[in-house]
Amino acid sequence: MDLPYLRSYPAQLQDQVRALLAKNGTAELLQRRYPQAHALRTDKALYEYTAELKARHLRKGGTVHKVTYDSKIHVVRNALGLHTSRSLVQGGKLSARHEIRVASMFKNTPEEFLRMIVVHELAHLREKDHDKAFYQLCTHMEPSYHQYEFDVRLYLTHLEAGGGRLWGES
Repeated sequence: MDLPYLRSYPAQLQDQVRALLAKNGTAELLQRRYPQAHALRTDKALYEYTAELKARHLRKGGTVHKVTYDSKIHVVRNALGLHTSRSLVQGGKLSARHEIRVASMFKNTPEEFLRMIVVHELAHLREKDHDKAFYQLCTHMEPSYHQYEFDVRLYLTHLEAGGGRLWGES
């Protein structure tokens, strides 16, 4: 069984996930680890959540002008969220507008999953590439970043293997 969301992980870990999938254990593991979904259902609540994280960790980062859930983001194409920046000319000045879009399927997931995605997109305000500095910034903002990223990938693997949503419908 191919595990597209876990391809970059060691073969031994992928084998453990395959064994877990074979006995339908992913749902139990994830629900035990993350018993409930967050309550951030609106774009306004998501924006406020993102702004608070940014204020706490990235005071000197660019201003985030818009944060929304986006039903057009397809997780299948490896996008959980998107950070976009566009340049605007206003008068004689050039300014950038930063926007963060989170796949709408994450409206009904644990807060830790949402935080991992938001932290990832906020890190792009300072670091454009997925390099060592980028992941250091992610773990500075969220020390459990790598565990949450793995668990999000495990959840996506669970869904792809035919498992149902664990925390409600979006």
